[in-house]
Amino acid sequence: MKFLPLFILFTLSLCAKAFSVATYNVENLFDLQRQGTEYSQYIPYRHNWNERIVHIKLQHVAEVLCDMDADIVGLQEIESERIFRRLLRTLEEMGCRYRYGAITHKRGAPVQVALLSRFEIEKSSEIRVSYAPKVRNILEAQIKTPGEGIVLFVNHWKSKARDGFESKRVAYAKALMRRIASLPKRTPYIVLGDFNSDYNAYLTLEKRNNDTGGRTGINTILPTMQGAQPVDEATIASKRGAGLLYDLWYELPLSKRWSQKFYGKRSTPDHILLPHAFFDGRGVEYQNGSFRVFKAPYLFTKKGYINRWEYAHGKHTGHGYSDHLPLIATFDTKPYRDDGKTRHSMPPQVCSIDALYSSFDTQGQYLLKNVAVLLKRGAHAVIKAQRGGRGIFLYGSASALHEGECYDLLVEGVKRYKGSLEISAAYVQKSYGKCDTAPLLKDEHYLRYGKLQENEVLHDIEGLYRKGRLYIGDRAIKLYFKKRRFMPPSGSKLKIAYAILRYYKNRLEIIVTDDRDFKVAE
Repeated sequence: MKFLPLFILFTLSLCAKAFSVATYNVENLFDLQRQGTEYSQYIPYRHNWNERIVHIKLQHVAEVLCDMDADIVGLQEIESERIFRRLLRTLEEMGCRYRYGAITHKRGAPVQVALLSRFEIEKSSEIRVSYAPKVRNILEAQIKTPGEGIVLFVNHWKSKARDGFESKRVAYAKALMRRIASLPKRTPYIVLGDFNSDYNAYLTLEKRNNDTGGRTGINTILPTMQGAQPVDEATIASKRGAGLLYDLWYELPLSKRWSQKFYGKRSTPDHILLPHAFFDGRGVEYQNGSFRVFKAPYLFTKKGYINRWEYAHGKHTGHGYSDHLPLIATFDTKPYRDDGKTRHSMPPQVCSIDALYSSFDTQGQYLLKNVAVLLKRGAHAVIKAQRGGRGIFLYGSASALHEGECYDLLVEGVKRYKGSLEISAAYVQKSYGKCDTAPLLKDEHYLRYGKLQENEVLHDIEGLYRKGRLYIGDRAIKLYFKKRRFMPPSGSKLKIAYAILRYYKNRLEIIVTDDRDFKVAE
């Protein structure tokens, strides 16, 4: 038997080492030096932004980074090199040292992007997007990772707030693509950061931000789409994947695609995008199925909200972490393997609501044509085809819709929740404006004598409320009020203008979502 020399064995083991890459928006890590570009809440020694609070903030950021234990991390919202160096020292003190680091230095920008690495950063530079002072630069770094070096691009694009027009994110995408186009072919590069865009921005772009005719930075300019369909895992792993980018959000089921909640709405502003080079069987490869959102328990409140850094009553309290969750993925020199769960992007299926009750794919997309919004409360709604049939509930996905109007809707995330069918994502494909919804509503006669079905909207019904039930004729149906304070005294006679029939644990109940939808009769 022949033995390899010890130094060769060591080299081979080093080359085979897996490593992880992450991105994390830490939410405003500022220092205590007055620059004149600080956000008003972070002016040194005002609003309780002092040495003690900065120390707590540094420890909280370091706690997340230590627990996540990624080998390379792209960071967003770091004010300066001064606070970045303090973060490096804090990490070392907490036992999770990063030997190498880099940060941008855009003058006039309140915050920068930065990079932590346990591998040598051979070279770093900045990609200028605009000469305007508040437009952040993109950080580019060549990193000597095991197996072969990679190029990393750390991004933090313009937000959608405060004149957040899509053209501003398109400018970032164009600057990035110009640089990528200049790289040698087959260069393994990773694009990551906070893009302030959803993975399906082509569907979620809001009218108030759409100054580009529907063109989006992350889908149209960055090549994450192939024609009208997103680049899927099967495509990026094939020869057809050359020149395209795969968004790792598609590795997760729809229900887990989020890294931020804004006013209760889940979104995907953070991304890790990969080219074909990580799927071609050569050099460093993406480890299939490794992508995840880092969800340590302390990153959430007891009520399940993201435990963001707290600024309350005009001051920093020292509680919380960030309004973003980190993303992480693993790479190694083993060839990419199809794990049997290769994600394919399928075109939407034209479907009726009635058909969804018979069969649906939780990951599928469906086009519902000419459906009417019967009732909308907040971001929730009930829709039904204008010609009748079954209704269905939209959970948290009706913000762009208007009650009493008809649409063609692209929907996804169809599932059963507590026994009732619902949709968790809906995108307007066509608007028909006002339509007659009165014939689609159910009245008191239906409640008395009809065959009751879920997801029906009830209109103008009267009954006696007693011990949690509504008595109408010979029927007694559980009556649920969305807020406990709505509940009237037992024995009240109610006039209900609008309510919804829904299943809860396989039992039909009437749901009143707003106190304006009912009144106690005299």
